[in-house]
Amino acid sequence: MTATAQAPTVADIHASIGRICEGFDLDYWERMDRDVRFPIEFWRALGEAGWHRILVPREHGGLGLGMRAIAAAIEETARGGAGQAGALFFVLSPIFGSLPISRHGTPEQRATYLPGLATGEDEFCMGLTEPEAGSNTLRITTTARRDGDDWLVSGRKIWISGVERARAMLLVARTTPYDPARPRHGITLFLLDHPAAARGFTFTPMNKLALRVVHSHRLTLGDVRIPGANVLGEVDNGLPILFEVLNPERISGAAGALGHTDLCIRLAVERARTRAPFGKPIGSYQSIAFPLARLSAELAGARMLTYHAADTFDRGDPAIVETTNAKLVAASISEQAAEHAFHVYGGMAFEREQHVERLLRDAKLNRTAPVTEEMSLAHIAQHVLGLPRQTS
Repeated sequence: MTATAQAPTVADIHASIGRICEGFDLDYWERMDRDVRFPIEFWRALGEAGWHRILVPREHGGLGLGMRAIAAAIEETARGGAGQAGALFFVLSPIFGSLPISRHGTPEQRATYLPGLATGEDEFCMGLTEPEAGSNTLRITTTARRDGDDWLVSGRKIWISGVERARAMLLVARTTPYDPARPRHGITLFLLDHPAAARGFTFTPMNKLALRVVHSHRLTLGDVRIPGANVLGEVDNGLPILFEVLNPERISGAAGALGHTDLCIRLAVERARTRAPFGKPIGSYQSIAFPLARLSAELAGARMLTYHAADTFDRGDPAIVETTNAKLVAASISEQAAEHAFHVYGGMAFEREQHVERLLRDAKLNRTAPVTEEMSLAHIAQHVLGLPRQTS
């Protein structure tokens, strides 16, 4: 595929990534999870097929597509064996890097970062979450202060994935202290080049339960120097840009949950057809079959919600309610599907080589990240149903 070729359709994306996934079976993904190793072979295969280019504008070597295309790529990757981890390949670099830079970067920033993101030679990560702030982005305490034409950034971050591989980090800091009267003011986005090698920047890997194919880290920043030219957007007014990143991240989580659910159902159905300890397949029992049938129906509904959210975002709408609905529903059914697959496999589910235990671990995380289920419900209660702001 070339950047000047006719833009691929969603069907093209499903077909192409489906073929790529055929070369990376479930045993491959189990090894990556067990060894806590980034699937570099799969990453390179995506690049060779041109799928790092999805969100990069055509003038910088990309395809100039949107979130519907990303959602299709993620769903197919997850279905093909990666499960929920499939979302990571299209979040860390395309959504944390290509999307905000193509929309809000200066001409110099676009020329610096987008060509490498298009080829997959360069990777991105994002430094947002903090130990104390959690989901409350407005209360982050990482600060940036001016030093001549530069900025010095200090603070702590947690659960930051892909740092050790990243060409640059989309780093979120406060340039003006939090003011309850203007809580959204004072957030600034920075592009930190080569974070792992930056002076004053230290990171420690976290031993995590799920999505182990990408390392996550604790970060400490002590007066890390960033040139003023590396501010993305306006000083003190980075929150709107950040939301343009967080909502697509939630669409991506929902799309990963679709493929994850589909994979869990497929594995459970295969097991239910072939396991016959009492002379007939266990799939003939309603306690096994009916939950699978319900999950299949609910998956169809979650898919409609997810692609509706992607289409809404691509039309220029923030799609806050749509992304919240999609992520909430898709994450819920992915966990249900993983739990039922675990149940169908019985005692064998505890063997790693059966794959369902990995899928159950990853599905648990999707209920929490990138936004908790409770935060989603609170948003719907307040902004859709008109109920008072939730306090407990």
